[in-house]
Amino acid sequence: MILPVQKELREALARFAQARIEHDVHPTGSTSRSLEDATHTLCVMTGARTIEQALRTADTLLEKHAGRTHSSQGDESLAA
Repeated sequence: MILPVQKELREALARFAQARIEHDVHPTGSTSRSLEDATHTLCVMTGARTIEQALRTADTLLEKHAGRTHSSQGDESLAA
């Protein structure tokens, strides 16, 4: 699986959250399609078959991204 860029993953998560809220508050055909699209996008980005798996995988990937950021910042401060 190709790992998604952190920014794109965060944007997809935000889009899913917004679509979920809108659909829960006022369900329409449009909100349903938006939610389905956002769900599909997250599943494809994370290689998951369900939204639950996709959200868990996204959390894990973001933790890995955060670990790399902290490691690289620590390396830079050691070099300075």
